[in-house]
Amino acid sequence: MNRRHFLLSGAAAATTLPMGLGIGNAKTFSYPPPAGGMAYEVTKSDPEWKAILTENQFKILRQEKTERPNTSPLNMEKRAGLFHCAGCDLAVYSSETKFDSGTGWPSFYDNIKDAVRTKEDNTLFSTRTEVHCRRCGGHFGHIFEDGPEPTGLRHCLNGAALKFVPQNA
Repeated sequence: MNRRHFLLSGAAAATTLPMGLGIGNAKTFSYPPPAGGMAYEVTKSDPEWKAILTENQFKILRQEKTERPNTSPLNMEKRAGLFHCAGCDLAVYSSETKFDSGTGWPSFYDNIKDAVRTKEDNTLFSTRTEVHCRRCGGHFGHIFEDGPEPTGLRHCLNGAALKFVPQNA
């Protein structure tokens, strides 16, 4: 066996062995659909949004800003209920999919069916996936691939973009 053959054999083994051990196998994540060229059911001008949202809600929902971590009371919300878009009141997340991610933002492993849309975010020197309200286009936060089963996703959201409606309310 010559040196070249030895090195090529070693390289082939190094790339196939992890797959056989289940290491490096790509998990398939099921993201909500992209926003694309959607027309939203609820549309308002900036002055109209400012009349119904707080300054912080406007910055997050309409200008895609981010609240400071550990500032939202919804981060500690543990009651059964639904989380609605603070802009248009669409139910978007259930307390059943909420979990403590340790990030300082309310986190969910899934959204209510057909409640949100996604779009690519290329800020902060990386590509991330933004999550938005399907009905008004309000920005909630981002989706990451480090969440719990069954989805493996973490919808990391701004609490100010949501309002909680307790079950039996």
